[in-house]
Amino acid sequence: MKSFHFLTPILIITALLLVACNGSAVPVSPEPTDGSSSTATTLVVWDQFYRDVESHVMETLNAEFEQAHPGVKIERVVKTLDDLKVTLKLALTEPNGPDVAQVNQGRSDMGAMVQADLLLPLNAYSEQYGWGSIFSTSVTSRNSFTPDGKTFGQGNLYGVSPTAEVVGVYYNKGIFAEHGWQVPQTFEEFESLLAEIKAAGITPISFGSLDGWNAIHEFSAIQHLLVTPEYINNLVYGVNNVSFDIPENQKAAEILLNWANSGYFTEGYAGIGYDDSNLLFKAGNGAMTITGSWLAGELVTDTDQQFGFFLLPPFEGKSSMAIGGVGIPFAIRKTTDKADLAAEYLNWMVSPRAAELWAKAGMLPAMSLPEDAGIETDNLFGDTLIAWQTINTNNAVGHFIDWATPTFYDTLVAELQKLLGGMSTPAEFTAAVQKDYAAYLDSIK
Repeated sequence: MKSFHFLTPILIITALLLVACNGSAVPVSPEPTDGSSSTATTLVVWDQFYRDVESHVMETLNAEFEQAHPGVKIERVVKTLDDLKVTLKLALTEPNGPDVAQVNQGRSDMGAMVQADLLLPLNAYSEQYGWGSIFSTSVTSRNSFTPDGKTFGQGNLYGVSPTAEVVGVYYNKGIFAEHGWQVPQTFEEFESLLAEIKAAGITPISFGSLDGWNAIHEFSAIQHLLVTPEYINNLVYGVNNVSFDIPENQKAAEILLNWANSGYFTEGYAGIGYDDSNLLFKAGNGAMTITGSWLAGELVTDTDQQFGFFLLPPFEGKSSMAIGGVGIPFAIRKTTDKADLAAEYLNWMVSPRAAELWAKAGMLPAMSLPEDAGIETDNLFGDTLIAWQTINTNNAVGHFIDWATPTFYDTLVAELQKLLGGMSTPAEFTAAVQKDYAAYLDSIK
């Protein structure tokens, strides 16, 4: 939540071997000793792929894993991200808790769980399965902490991510074509387009802030066009003593507030949830929406609308950067007695077969696609793939800023609600967020 620079390309061609198993391709790996007996072995997996398209991918991958491991049963528990954040830490302390779970990156989730000694370091398994040939070090750093959970981006690997993510702008191709609107090339053109769409009686940006977290993306998408990759990296990793209370962040808050006051968002957006706003957009209510590539698969099914995707364009004469990275990783409960089987499951989640299924579902895989996958790219998926490759190639992959402190997510949600509700100014917003950030930096000195 997914996520958020100087990334080297993720899509490194890997040579994982595939074998046929009941007609399904699975990576070669040691047979699990705890799944080979006549007694069924249950592997409990918590994931947050709850939307229809992504859930189908998980069901397919789980079924094929079970086929390749006779006697193994995947007990899948599906959560929303918010529910996962609330319930997972306690569940990992239980002896019958999930063996494998998706753990959101950042200090408030993965960092806190590492600090509580709840997650198994994956360094040995990474070496065993060659994950270093699939993911760059700058990618694995996003799933890494020192053993005490205090230093983000260094130390042990605690998760592997099956998907890549980039936050940008989805647009309704039919609405654009009907009015002769073009994809803007600069931020100035983008803001002019917002005014033009509003004047035409159409909602410029489909948006609902009820769930809180997507308001962070709305703000940070603008922020990423105003700050440098070095700044956003320092902010998230908590190094070099940067501050949130800077003119660039105040400017981003001013722009966001102006969009709200100008009526560019869905009417009544404060009472609309993320999924509901997406359903409105999917039904043709709104010209654009700003969110991540994870939504693409949902926009190509059960709709008569056609959608495209582009990066929020840079200010004229300036370089571009976008929120991005890898998706929420799978991790292993430290106290599980099925660690080897769980590691095999993680390896399957980042296999070429998994990459193929995610791509066919319209979602960006974090690993390279098989050469014979035959994935069409002249479509919405192709748009998101081009956007990802653009920021990845240009070292312009930013961060999900709520990772920065254990309480940053809650602070950002609360302060953005105040800002958009007219209860604070942009300067007061950045000052309040900085108070949280400074307190955390002081606590880890």
